[in-house]
Amino acid sequence: MRIEDKVKIPIIQGGMGVGISLSKLAGSVASLGGIGTISAADIGFKEKDFFKNRKTANYRAIFQEVKKAKEISKGKGIIAMNIMYATLDYDEIVKKSIEAGVDLIVSGAGLPLNLAELTKGKNVLIGPIVSSLRALRIILKRWKKVDKVPDLIIVEGPLAGGHLGFKDVNKAKSLREITKEILNFLKEENLQIKVFPAGGIRNKEEVQEFLSMGAYGVQVATPFIASYQCDAHENFKKEIIRARDEDLSIINSPVGMPARAIKNKFLYDIEKENIKKRNISCIRCIKTCDSINMKYCISEYLIKSVLGFEGLVFSGARIDQINKIRNVKEIIGDYFNI
Repeated sequence: MRIEDKVKIPIIQGGMGVGISLSKLAGSVASLGGIGTISAADIGFKEKDFFKNRKTANYRAIFQEVKKAKEISKGKGIIAMNIMYATLDYDEIVKKSIEAGVDLIVSGAGLPLNLAELTKGKNVLIGPIVSSLRALRIILKRWKKVDKVPDLIIVEGPLAGGHLGFKDVNKAKSLREITKEILNFLKEENLQIKVFPAGGIRNKEEVQEFLSMGAYGVQVATPFIASYQCDAHENFKKEIIRARDEDLSIINSPVGMPARAIKNKFLYDIEKENIKKRNISCIRCIKTCDSINMKYCISEYLIKSVLGFEGLVFSGARIDQINKIRNVKEIIGDYFNI
């Protein structure tokens, strides 16, 4: 499989968990010739046995969501699975996703060093999410041992939403700087790998700037939340529409990474330590989570928010112009002629 054979519009709809990007959104983007991404993060949260059998529920949901997405896309575009490397059962989720029939696995939230080994000999495309040339070099060095290179690279800058790959977001290089460094490196090494910048890209002019630099396409996430096809509850979408740039904040996530989220009552209560004791026992989902000392369970409050209750709402930067619900086709039209 080659990306150019399936992708007619070089846009990746970024994977947003928990439950923000599932089959409906991913399938709709793929049906238009793009790359639609399902997030594997706690994908089985709606299953009745999720809190008792997290792994089993998630594995079951992977097959359900991939099947639905494929039905919606009708063979067009690419269906991807975004799998966080920090997930405790990362290897098994990769294997289940391949078995379910995804076309592409993208992986960040850590360096997916063994992704090439897990997918060697399998009919699936792979792409790491990186925020620096250094991270990419480390991944390529490891993957070279099994004679694999990425099919694509997602370069995520400091304006992205959710968990970020920078120790200090305020001191991070811009997306343009990081992308330019990576493109120059790939050219020097004669590596023909498709590059997709991501994080805060909002219009055709910015897309053209990256394409002129040598990028193949772009990844967009937050604008797709404000779509009819997004899998999140309407209350979650309203949070994105309501918020302005000044309402965004960089928080310290319980999983040990900085993250961009909307300042709401939940974050206020966390800051004032008004949050109630968590309602669930630890479901052991993320390797880096400090489940003993953390103020709250990130899974619990991401699930609450996607179901329409007060909780944690991740968002990318530059959301001032996201102010109404639209169709996926209209949103893609902000970036490419369609």
